[in-house]
Formats: sequence, structure tokens, C-alpha cells
Amino acid sequence: MPDPAHARNAGVPFAPDWFARITVNTPAAERRADTLVARRSLKGPWQAAWLVNALRCMDLTTLAGDDTPDRVARLCAKARAPLAPHILAGLGLTGVTTGAVCVYPTMVAPAVRALDRSGIPVASVATGFPAGLMPLPLRLAEIRYAVDQGAAEIDIVISRALALRGEWAGLYDELCAMREACGPAHMKAILATGELQTLTNVYRASMVAMQAGADFIKTSTGKEPVNATLPVSLVMLRALRDYGARTGARIGFKPAGGLRTARDALNWQVLMHEEMGPDWLRPDLFRIGASSLLSDIERQLEHHVTGRYASAARQALA
Repeated sequence: MPDPAHARNAGVPFAPDWFARITVNTPAAERRADTLVARRSLKGPWQAAWLVNALRCMDLTTLAGDDTPDRVARLCAKARAPLAPHILAGLGLTGVTTGAVCVYPTMVAPAVRALDRSGIPVASVATGFPAGLMPLPLRLAEIRYAVDQGAAEIDIVISRALALRGEWAGLYDELCAMREACGPAHMKAILATGELQTLTNVYRASMVAMQAGADFIKTSTGKEPVNATLPVSLVMLRALRDYGARTGARIGFKPAGGLRTARDALNWQVLMHEEMGPDWLRPDLFRIGASSLLSDIERQLEHHVTGRYASAARQALA
């Protein structure tokens, strides 16, 4: 189970005045995001250290229609040992693991077995992922099933239609019910930002999710036409920061979908560091949703250690 160094988000009564008058200047958000990543260059051992931290904050993920217990077990083995032994030795490190393994609800039990005594939590998507277009009682039942199977974190999806119609009270009520269904499991609220149309909607949906008790806010399912982007992430972080200023709660953030290269991992960590500070570069407050990112990070770290890029055939598939 997650063991954060801070109290969970208890949520607050619905407070539309916290976000109703907020509008986001999209060009300004885009300029700020571009400036942040352009002005910081990480090289050599500093780059290697930040890439290792990205591994520690990674939700290693498989969400495919042909997932099997054997595939999940292989993914869990990679989560236990994301770097080859010679890379770890070259870095002078031991015990590096990913932050979590994320699967569908029916794959939670195999993942829990494969990760036994590793300390790596299992996250499960739920609530009719990725569209969320199921009756609310079925979405809540799916959460309870995943928790009963051993999931320590639940990645729920919001009802985009409620956000697009501005029915924020209705969205809040749904999310409160989901938070209750999660019980001891941490709730990560996926906003599916690529389908919310405006950055203003992104800010408002972020605030509603946190008011309802979300422990993390997450950009995307990875299935939308547009997934995580730096401007969207910046807006979500500003909402996270505003919520923290009002309540004292420390909410986590997870970009997901479209992060494929080591450079992406560095860019999002720079964004977190500049906007939230170094405390938000820990697995209890920052996760990267990834299914293909690990291979490029491992490739870059091998180059740092050996001075050579290995063939992709030499790297265990993630």
C-alpha cells in the first residue's frame, strides 16, 4: 500500500467560487511551458540522476486487450529490476524499482502475486476506462472489485460530458462516490484533458477532482487523440498549487500518454521542480504513466555508463 509522507487529501465541500471566475490565457500558458524546459539543460551525471528518478516515479503500464497473467508477471519482473545489473553497477546503485505497476482490474491479482514483498504498489484503472461511459453503479462496482483484488491505487476517469456542460456539482458528486468506493486505495483522477476542449475546463476539472478528495490528478488515459502536454500539465499544477494554498493538502500529479523519450521524462521533471519544488519529485507526489518510456531511459543510462548505445534487442521489453 502507498505510504506517503503526508496526510491523504480529505476533500472539501463543493466550492465553485474557487474556480468559477478562473479563465486560462492559453498563449501565456504555452509560452511559460516552452520557457521552462528551454532554459534548463541537464547533462552528464545530472541527467543520469534525473533519469533514475524518473524510473522511481514511473507507473509501468500494460493496458492491452490481449493482456495475460504471464505478460503481467513479466512486466512486474521488469518493475522489480528496471535496469540491467551492469548499468546499476556502473551507476553505483542498488534497489532501484519503478513507482508502481498499472493494469486492468482483472489483472490486479496476478500483479499482486508477482510483486509480493517487493514494496511496489499495484494500480488499477477503473470506472469504465478509458471512456467512462458506464452507469455509475457499475463504475463504483469496478472500483470495489479492483480494491478487493489488492489494488493500492485506483486510476478513475471523470465523466467528460459533465465537465463540457459545466455541470461541476454533478461531477463533484460522482467523484465523491468514487473516492468513497476506493476506501484505503489512493484515487488518481484522470481528466482526459485532450477531450476537455479548453485549458479553463482543465483548471476547473482539476479543482473539482481535488475538492472531491482525489489524491492525484492525472492528465490522460493515453487513448485520447491528444494526451499529456506541457501547457496542460502547467495548468493542472497551478490548480494543484492553488488547492494546496487553500487547504494545506499535498496532491500528486501524473502526466500520462505520449511520454516516450528520456527527454520527455526530463522535461516533465523540470516542470515539476520549477512549479512545485523538489518535494514533488518523489513517487508519493509524482508519477509518470508509461508503457514505452522505460526502454529509452535504459538506453540513455547505458550510454552514460558505457559510452555506447546498446541494440534494442539487448534490452528486456517493458
